[in-house]
Amino acid sequence: MVYITEDMVRRRAEHNECQLFSLEEVSLHQQDIERIEHIDRWCRDLRILYLQNNLIPRIENLSRLKKLEYLNVALNNIEVLENLEGCESLQKLDLTVNFVGRLSSVESLKHNIHLRELFLVGNPCTKFEGYRQYVVASLPQLKWLDGKEISRSERIRASQGLEEVERRILEQEKEYLRMRAKEKEEVQRKAGVEKGNKERKPGFDGRWYTDINNTVLEENKENQEVEENTGPKATSSDLDEEEREREFWCTPCSFTPESRLEAHRHLEEKRRVKEKQKKKKKPKTSRTLITADGRVMNANEPKLDFSLTEDEENNTIVLDVAVYRHMDTSLIDIDVQPTYARVSVKGKIFQMVLPAEVKPDSSTAQRSQTTGHLVLTMPRAEGEIKVTKTVPRPPVACQNRRRSSPHNNKRRNNVPERLEVDPSQHKALDLANIVPRHSTTEGPLETSRMAPPATSGHSSFSEGFVDDPDVPPLI
Repeated sequence: MVYITEDMVRRRAEHNECQLFSLEEVSLHQQDIERIEHIDRWCRDLRILYLQNNLIPRIENLSRLKKLEYLNVALNNIEVLENLEGCESLQKLDLTVNFVGRLSSVESLKHNIHLRELFLVGNPCTKFEGYRQYVVASLPQLKWLDGKEISRSERIRASQGLEEVERRILEQEKEYLRMRAKEKEEVQRKAGVEKGNKERKPGFDGRWYTDINNTVLEENKENQEVEENTGPKATSSDLDEEEREREFWCTPCSFTPESRLEAHRHLEEKRRVKEKQKKKKKPKTSRTLITADGRVMNANEPKLDFSLTEDEENNTIVLDVAVYRHMDTSLIDIDVQPTYARVSVKGKIFQMVLPAEVKPDSSTAQRSQTTGHLVLTMPRAEGEIKVTKTVPRPPVACQNRRRSSPHNNKRRNNVPERLEVDPSQHKALDLANIVPRHSTTEGPLETSRMAPPATSGHSSFSEGFVDDPDVPPLI
């Protein structure tokens, strides 16, 4: 059941800056409202009220609207005209396609002295003999009835035989009320039977085993026939649901407030079931725009027409995307990269790989005011960015061979390496072996341990060199 809430009324009062106390017009149509309430306390200055196409069963809680001039309650479940005496300024009342059968309730509108137009088209009372004559005679302030102007001569003729017309109207009204009472009893009986079927369980009459076996055999037979004819197997629950749906909409019934309310409840139940099924469904996986190895993919989720051209004269690349003409520009997001362009249209991605590299900072985006097309102008980059290829790694056998070499073994054992120099081939001194030592952990070097210089055909010392033992050695 839908109730009239303050938030609902404020959302419909945007033109009045969402203020309720000074609101003069509000539209609450097609909201599945089942009761009129709160409006007479929140909106005292209301002049126009739209409540058509709801499920309102009676007119109520409007007596405080002294300034109300137009009330539209068409396409509802109203059966009686009542509770409008307080609407002193009411000029137009629309009750099209309701269930007003008590035509004598029209006399309650005598107190609305400013009432000029009344619409009762589509109500059961319009089928009564003498309907128009009775309404015209009962409401002398009316100027229009059901969209047809009331002339002076018609009003005079209606007032002449009013007593006889009123008698016939009351008889037809009583007959209609008896018929309505039977319809209500039938609805209550049907509701009781359905409630009993839901609460009933097998096993009360001792024959439920046979019933269950027969039901199972029939379902298996139906499934086999469906599988042979259509291919995929249909479950019995699906077939039962389709059968119940077909029976609900194809079974003839009278047009009453109860049947209209039942159809609304049925549609609401189906809507709730669909919403639950949507929630149970797995979320749709997002489309891959860029692969793991960095390759950009083309995508056109909004399914838009486009054209990609190269302007050699201006050295630019032009992308024309046929965006929807009447869509707001705030729903479009653009991202230009050196190698691709991406356009998001209402959350859907359009991505295009460019034939050459462009300058994102110098690119421009414009939208046509006539066609709505989006045009991206992207100047080409002066030098292309090239990706260097990585050197392939050597095979495993070669790596194992390198690991087993003596050079790698020394590194693995953390042995310090020394530079070996052959004095016979080089004139430079071997500074690493000037002062030999047994180990790196020994104390200060001794001059007595110094090895004599190597003898060769020529001296390795310069002229005038004096070997003074008092001078400490070079380290």
